[in-house]
Amino acid sequence: NAPIFRVDEEALNIAELTTFPGSRFPLEGASDADIGVNAQLTYTLSPSDYFSLDQQGNNEQSASLSLVLTKSLDRETIPVHRLVLTATDGGRPPLTGTMELVISVLDANDNAPQFNQSVYKVKLLEGSELGTRLITLSATDADEGINSDIIYLYGRHVTAEVKEMFSIDEYKGEIKLQGKLDYEERDSYEITVEARDKGSPPLSGHCKVLVEVLDVNDNAPEVWVTSLSVPVAEDASVGTVVALLSVSDRDSGANGRVRCWVWPASPFGLEATFAGSYSLVLREALDRERVSEYEVEVRAEDGGAPALRASRGLRVPVSDVNDNAPAFAQAVYTVLARENNAAGAELARLWARDPDEGNNGRVSYSVAEGGGPRGKGPFRVGLYSGEVSTARALEEADGPRQRLVIVVRDHGEPARSATATLSVSLVEAAEAALAAAAGSSSSSSRSAVGVELGAGAASAATNVWLVVAICAVSSLFLLAVVLYGASRWAPRAAVLSGPGPTTLVCASEVGSWSYSQRHSRSLCVADGAGKSDLMVFSPNFPPPP
Repeated sequence: NAPIFRVDEEALNIAELTTFPGSRFPLEGASDADIGVNAQLTYTLSPSDYFSLDQQGNNEQSASLSLVLTKSLDRETIPVHRLVLTATDGGRPPLTGTMELVISVLDANDNAPQFNQSVYKVKLLEGSELGTRLITLSATDADEGINSDIIYLYGRHVTAEVKEMFSIDEYKGEIKLQGKLDYEERDSYEITVEARDKGSPPLSGHCKVLVEVLDVNDNAPEVWVTSLSVPVAEDASVGTVVALLSVSDRDSGANGRVRCWVWPASPFGLEATFAGSYSLVLREALDRERVSEYEVEVRAEDGGAPALRASRGLRVPVSDVNDNAPAFAQAVYTVLARENNAAGAELARLWARDPDEGNNGRVSYSVAEGGGPRGKGPFRVGLYSGEVSTARALEEADGPRQRLVIVVRDHGEPARSATATLSVSLVEAAEAALAAAAGSSSSSSRSAVGVELGAGAASAATNVWLVVAICAVSSLFLLAVVLYGASRWAPRAAVLSGPGPTTLVCASEVGSWSYSQRHSRSLCVADGAGKSDLMVFSPNFPPPP
């Protein structure tokens, strides 16, 4: 890239005679799009007896380029001087750019205003109040009268943005802030100021004011989620990346340094990948059955004083895997079944629990053992209900006991299963009635563990109940009479007697089955009056088969 001047021709007006040798006229330098040594510019001026070139510095912002008058001008001798200004960069090979200077020699005002220095530097905090004074410039003019009256103006090359941001008092030379400074939008400004007298023609001097904007902590950090991989499987390995986040702060220095963390405590943590980027990773093993979803908040805080914070919430659901097998409440269940029950009579209802969800937690039941060959046995189980019922009427030939192994299996991949043993005792109708009477008080507790007795085992004929009741009352009455008589009329012994003879308490015959019990009771008699009657009760239920 060759150096480029903003204009191809620049016109200057210089008064004759009254402008003395050594007078300086600022020139606008060229610009070069290259960087480094390739952008370092040197300037040369075409040969002239009246003018020379003075360059101070080669930095584009701080360079000062001036046209210096070396000999008094005479408008009548040479009214116009045409010179060529050449800018050469430091590249190899060097590239050049040119601009023509057209200098008109004028009569009258012979002293231009002069500033104390060519470049002024000012620092100002961003967010400063409107009306804040930056600097008061002062230029002097050796002339007298109207030729020494000075006004301050923007230079010809000042941009509209600078004019909107700053104001100049044309009589005092005071520069004030009239716009809102934002370091993040722009961190420096260059203001070219012209001091012009009121002579005819007017003469002017120039200077630069460089404004550096200082950062304050006025921007909170920003947290963005650039990638999110949810749900997370509960068997995901530690170190799995769940989300990618970008964290930034528009401030600079300590105000822009950000630290991040996860809140509240959870199985997730942050790992820095590179500047301003983080990964949300799994730090601990997950268990969906314990926590099915996490609300994670990523917080960020900068290093300013006071510190500013920001946060970003993430919802991380945990997806289920088939890591739990179904389970029965107990390993063994016992039920009674009546002979000649109709097909379809319910014996028990089993229930297994699987804490997984979806198909992983949906279970089905089957008979593994005891169902007979190819499902032709006397029992069957509901595929999804767990209801164990008779497949046909039960017969004496089926045997007094049946042992079933019930398998429960979930629908996950791979499927998991568990088993329970169901012991079925076959009884006749009367026995079933007695069993139902004895078990009525505990039926609710058995149903709580997942088994419900079949309704067929709880029904019996009315005459059976009457016979059993009469037998029980008669037995108790007879036993009470015998014991009362023995205690009333038995002779008193001086010493304790030994055990008495074995007594048949009850023998009865009900329906098609007979049943008796024989119990031994030791009765000891001592001196003194009896305190109470002795009554002995024995159960009237048949022993288990």
